Amino acid sequence: MSAQKRVAAIHDISGLGKCSLTVALPIISAAGIETAIMPTAVLSTHTGGFTGYTCRDLTSDLAAFTDHWKSLGVRFDAIYSGYLGSPEQIDIVKRFISTFRDERCTVVVDPAMADEGEMYALFDMDFAKAMTSLCAEADIILPNMTEAAFLLGREYKEKPYTREYIEELLKALSNLGPSKTVLTGVSFERGVIGASVYDRDMDEFFYAPSNRIPGYYPGAGDIFASAFVASYLSDRTLYESARIAADFVSKSVARTQKAKTDPRFGVNFEAGLCDLALELRRTTVKK
Repeated sequence: MSAQKRVAAIHDISGLGKCSLTVALPIISAAGIETAIMPTAVLSTHTGGFTGYTCRDLTSDLAAFTDHWKSLGVRFDAIYSGYLGSPEQIDIVKRFISTFRDERCTVVVDPAMADEGEMYALFDMDFAKAMTSLCAEADIILPNMTEAAFLLGREYKEKPYTREYIEELLKALSNLGPSKTVLTGVSFERGVIGASVYDRDMDEFFYAPSNRIPGYYPGAGDIFASAFVASYLSDRTLYESARIAADFVSKSVARTQKAKTDPRFGVNFEAGLCDLALELRRTTVKK
């Protein structure tokens, strides 16, 4: 049996509401991959629709995390960062990457900072510039359409899109540094949404469409990114990883909508974890 792979997941953690580490840990673990977590903040709930939440910033602890893990001599097959609360945290993650990256480590950055044409609370274009510098360190980035525009300093455009526009956007994002880009929230027609993928080394584009379900579902982007990381480290191709992740999110959102639960409390991805694990444990060789 081959050695178990290990991912360093650098995100905040919310006690209630499924996003960030409470999504990354179970999804990646379900694929049989060890998930070492580095929490950047602890919140009582996430910030998408809740008020009165508590938040403890852990910026001052992150350097000590890095130094302690380095002293243990551990290595990672992937470093996966998500929501970061400040440019200072971005700089700490860049240091973490320089400390632990080797030829077998894939760096995945989800530049979680905006959606639906707007920055998240407390962020501005200066933060977007700092996030651009982190994306330059990545092998793979996973922006949504709003984040892509802000990373490039462009005006956000509403859907539907043309393939020409999406492919030009993907190439521009790749020029920031990452060799592989997965763009989410891409829609060419009503009722269909999904991911578009660009591999600069192969100079190829791929598309992973899924059914669009109306509504706003906090944490869906984290579910996609975590399922993508789990799939990619399970030796799926870039395209297959995006397809599996898009399908997993679509089924999870549909399950949540059918149950008519309050979407603020998160998407029901848990009921699909067994199916995801079975799919990822089937033998596949990357091409």
